[in-house]
Amino acid sequence: MTRTPPLYALAQHTVGRYLKHSWHPTVTGLDHLPETGGAILAANHLSVADQLFLGILTPRHIAFWAKAEYFRSPGLRGSLTRRIVTGMGAIPVERGGGRAALSAFEAAVPVLRSGGLVAVFPEGTRSPDGRLYRGRTGAVRLAHQTDVPIIPVGIRGTDRLRPPGVRFPRQHPISITFAPAFPVHIEAPADIRRLTDALMGTIHALTAQEYVPRYART
Repeated sequence: MTRTPPLYALAQHTVGRYLKHSWHPTVTGLDHLPETGGAILAANHLSVADQLFLGILTPRHIAFWAKAEYFRSPGLRGSLTRRIVTGMGAIPVERGGGRAALSAFEAAVPVLRSGGLVAVFPEGTRSPDGRLYRGRTGAVRLAHQTDVPIIPVGIRGTDRLRPPGVRFPRQHPISITFAPAFPVHIEAPADIRRLTDALMGTIHALTAQEYVPRYART
């Protein structure tokens, strides 16, 4: 198991304690999370708060992706940003599709192979309306490449913390559910799409969101 970065641990004890005290989020299925070894946490994506609550409710360090610009921002503010994203153990990702998207997943390979956890949102972007959209195949491809399990994760309630027109976050139940490891066994290219759809089906069962069989707009 990889070491938890000190800044990440500090955030869990400070920001995490505040969020737990203020919102009393619930978590179930932690026994499905491997105590050691690499794994992909594949979750639905409702809000920017998803990373916060997933991070504080998971006992192990999770490597999240952060825009590559954060790692090279100039000036004093940029230096602080670089220290934060680096200290949190984030993975840099270039914005855009094609080669940039592939490089993001390549950056996650050493993290997984060294025994770390990586969070992936298969929808590729936040849901624009609270529904669950068709998943992109990156999570399944990454699991196959690194030979690690996928742990489906269902997040509920984060989209209600600050709905449109509301200035400050409000009280609303937050829950995170971990499902048993999702098996990834690929024998033919068509298996990648089939497994991705099955993965989204598992996440759908955890969240009870309305499912939309098309990609969400980025």
